[in-house]
Amino acid sequence: MKTFKTLSDLTALVGQEVAVSNWITVTQEQINQFAEATGDHQWIHVDVPRATAGPFGAPIAHGFLTLSMLPRFFDDAIKVQESGMGVNYGLNKVRFMAPVTVGSRLRARLSLVSGDPIDNNGVQLVWDVVI
Repeated sequence: MKTFKTLSDLTALVGQEVAVSNWITVTQEQINQFAEATGDHQWIHVDVPRATAGPFGAPIAHGFLTLSMLPRFFDDAIKVQESGMGVNYGLNKVRFMAPVTVGSRLRARLSLVSGDPIDNNGVQLVWDVVI
């Protein structure tokens, strides 16, 4: 984990890779729980025998499950000691470039694109994240 005292210390790294998270293994249980939470029970995610015989050779994680791991990756990789909170402002460009099969190990490479001051002594950070 990379620890920064202030947001200014972090924004000094604009244009650089700031951190790499630890590995997370995707489990069928996570996929099933995500399917329950979202109502997306497509067979490629939750029907293990059919998915194993299907085009990917195993069940695959929902793209949005992979995306929803972003807070975990950030929490694992970066800490700003003098920061009250963080709020997700949105996403600029998301692409799911390859299927994530059960048992896959994922980690995130976090590069800081920009850090611009906003109201109340805040900073809007824009990240390039590759999982």
